[in-house]
Amino acid sequence: MDLDLYNRKEQDNMKYVEELSLNAWPSHKIELYDGWLIRFSHNYTYRTNSVEQVGASTIPAEEKIAYCESVYRSLGTPCNFKINPLLPPTFDAMLADRGYHIRHVTEVMTGDTASMRLMEPISSEYEFENRLGLPSFVNYPGDFTVLLQSSITDEWIQGIFHLNGTCDPTLRRIVPSMFKAIPKETIVASVEVDGRMVASGLGIRDRDYVGLYAVYVSPSCRRRHYARAICSTILREARQRGAARAYLQVVKGNITAKSLYLSLGFQDYYTYWFRSLDVSRAASET
Repeated sequence: MDLDLYNRKEQDNMKYVEELSLNAWPSHKIELYDGWLIRFSHNYTYRTNSVEQVGASTIPAEEKIAYCESVYRSLGTPCNFKINPLLPPTFDAMLADRGYHIRHVTEVMTGDTASMRLMEPISSEYEFENRLGLPSFVNYPGDFTVLLQSSITDEWIQGIFHLNGTCDPTLRRIVPSMFKAIPKETIVASVEVDGRMVASGLGIRDRDYVGLYAVYVSPSCRRRHYARAICSTILREARQRGAARAYLQVVKGNITAKSLYLSLGFQDYYTYWFRSLDVSRAASET
């Protein structure tokens, strides 16, 4: 294949995955500004509190950066820019020159669902009806069960808050609306012990892909294969519903999660990171 054609195809594929991830994880507030998305969610995650470039620009970059800084300054949060391989290296260098630091380096992984090495269940049970026809319970060796739903419930979200340590009252108020604003099909998974959610996962199906999100396991319940079973269940059900490919995002350095995803059959695709500046501090120092 011609090198330029290959590069264009890779760029198109990366753009596609970036688009899927934007659909999968809405922000609390979004402003479209000359081809840039300014996202704000009270610092819940970097992705939902950053600027992403999604279209062509007509305004000079320096002017646009200054505008974004003013927006985040008024919101009282750092100004973050998402940097992926689709952006020219000169933009990252420009931010570095303005005092921005690299934060939250993230590795994107992808794979074919047909070739995934999934954990095999013992049985499945259909007790509750749902719009996707998912099994209610998927039973695994080791005497535990993955519970499945097609809709994100308040109970599941509260379980997520417990697992990821979200205590801030503002976040506990706004994040449920962000989850419920996801416009795509969702496969909602959990494991419970004594009536308490100890592991979670979320599959978001968009066209021919499924994205894996919100994979958490309580520290007291690790090394029991809960995460492997949850990922396997989501991937299997998504594949049966037309998802030929899968993607996920894992923070660089999370060795345990990375090992799990590699063992399932995911492969490294590309890396992105955030450039961050505390604009309130920057303003006080000028």
